[in-house]
Amino acid sequence: MRKCIIPVFLLIAILDPCFTNAQENGQDGFAVKFGGFIKNDFFYDSRQTVAAREGHFMLWPAAPLYDLENRDTNEASSFNFLSIQTRLNAAISIPDAFGAKTSGMVEGAFFGHSNPDINGFRLRHAWVKFNWDNTELLFGQFWNPLFVTSNFPDVVSFNTGCPFQPFSRNPQVRLTQSLGDFRVIASALSQRDFANVGPWGASSSYLRNSTIPDLHAQVHYVHGGAGILTQFITGGGISYKKIVPELLTQQGYITDAGVTGITWMAFARAAFQPVTVKAQFIAGQNVTDLLMIGGYGISRIINPERGLVEYVPLQTTSYWIDMHTNGQTLQFGIFGAISENRGATDNLAEGTTVTGFGTNIKSTYRVSPRIIFNSGRARFALEGEYSAANFGTIDLVRNSKGIPVDVDQVANFRVLLGVYLFL
Repeated sequence: MRKCIIPVFLLIAILDPCFTNAQENGQDGFAVKFGGFIKNDFFYDSRQTVAAREGHFMLWPAAPLYDLENRDTNEASSFNFLSIQTRLNAAISIPDAFGAKTSGMVEGAFFGHSNPDINGFRLRHAWVKFNWDNTELLFGQFWNPLFVTSNFPDVVSFNTGCPFQPFSRNPQVRLTQSLGDFRVIASALSQRDFANVGPWGASSSYLRNSTIPDLHAQVHYVHGGAGILTQFITGGGISYKKIVPELLTQQGYITDAGVTGITWMAFARAAFQPVTVKAQFIAGQNVTDLLMIGGYGISRIINPERGLVEYVPLQTTSYWIDMHTNGQTLQFGIFGAISENRGATDNLAEGTTVTGFGTNIKSTYRVSPRIIFNSGRARFALEGEYSAANFGTIDLVRNSKGIPVDVDQVANFRVLLGVYLFL
């Protein structure tokens, strides 16, 4: 399949001038515009990290791992050079359908679907959109609504501020209604590349077996600004999600016990003539599908012989702020964030374990300054990323909510150089 996809993009690149000319001449209203970028990343880490794709997508520093002489083996530094973030896309416009302006997007990258598939070409976005005067309807794979496309960190790292910033692309149906300066968004999502963690690892089956899509509702306010303030955007939203971790208990009995989670978020972006400031707050439950710390635990054992239990989600809060200058050639920026494990919504049953992602982290934070130099379609971007995490052990006798105790902090400093060529 991968061998077929790449020639398709190359064919689009060759035919793109023909499609564009057809649209400009008004012949059939059909056009395909080819785009993307080539990116090369060069980075050094002062410590081993928890990351995807040979260290490229960095989440947090690795927890201490002691040898027989009580030395932390994860204190070892490392480096890497990679080009896997290189991206290709095709923006498609067609004649109006159903009385709406109709468009589509297909985008892929060489990031691979999993660590063994590094360099593999994988789907990022694939959607069709219908735009009426005040209504937009999107079908397909696109960013999770909690990743607000008008308000995300402009960091150099491909992690885009993860695990503090929600990061997920989902197949979905999304309705956006414009009401003057307000935007109302409602969407229903499934999971594919980014899925919740359960007893068998990350899988979309937990959400699918709940028979309820991941549901979102948001309200945005967009103001054009005046004077030195050129734009102001703010908003908030809520999502509801239920997963069913297993259909058969380890003892061999049918179960339909689920984990429900509600996530709140609020954001703001203020663009001034010299600087742009962005911020977001997230209070989430069972947000492992967003590559954030969290998960779920067992609050009650209903029938130990049959393995029937009740679940509760782990709660996570996250705050981040990003600021950068607005120069065309030279830009300076800084990103700061903190995420905290708030524990389960109810006391967890003693003798049980928690399931999730980064559940041994009590809190983690990051500070990353950057400098970007643009020249034509080329860019050099240098970023320093200091990330620290407080690791502990889960002891439900000492903390019944599953918040780690006996915390030990470790940190990693990454120096990253990104070299871009925009197509």
